[in-house]
Amino acid sequence: MADQTTLTANVRTEFGKGAARRTRRAGLIPAVLYGHGEQPRHLALPSHQTFLIVKDHANAVITLDIEGDQQTALVKDIQRDPVKRTIEHLDLLIIRKGERVSVEIPVHVEGESAPGTIHQVESQTLLLNVSAVSIPDYINVSIEGLEDGAVLRVSDLTAPKGAEFETDPETAVIVVSTPRAEEEDEDAEDAEETEAAEGGEESTEE
Repeated sequence: MADQTTLTANVRTEFGKGAARRTRRAGLIPAVLYGHGEQPRHLALPSHQTFLIVKDHANAVITLDIEGDQQTALVKDIQRDPVKRTIEHLDLLIIRKGERVSVEIPVHVEGESAPGTIHQVESQTLLLNVSAVSIPDYINVSIEGLEDGAVLRVSDLTAPKGAEFETDPETAVIVVSTPRAEEEDEDAEDAEETEAAEGGEESTEE
């Protein structure tokens, strides 16, 4: 489930790229908190603590202490430096007790398909409607024993308890196939066997 940790957030009064750079140099991450019709609040979060929270949880739920005011928020978007991969900015969505949210959840494959086959993950994430405080880290999809040609669609999966899939039920999630090289080898072997058999028949006729 998504982590819920308390972070002390400072209110930002300076904006723009220069102010954001100064914030990051001070060991803080610029963030904006919005939702429920409230005016967006520009915040600065402790860099290291924030990184530890979001590195393993794509949909982390955080309790923010904003100058004594407690606010629960969902990490909705993370902007990272394309080279260093450090966090540049966070978008935080205000959530209320008992509220449900729509979030993208990663697909996690379990098991092994039939011998000689491989699997392709067609959908890396699935859209899930779930309680904001019960967001799973991933959706388990078993491929144990699946044969060549098998296709698992959203309609074949079981949503986590209390959650519902919002992705189209016909969306392909996993496709199982036999590698082309193996298929070609098998075809070549069949052809050789056929040629050998035909050659043997010709020799017998002579």
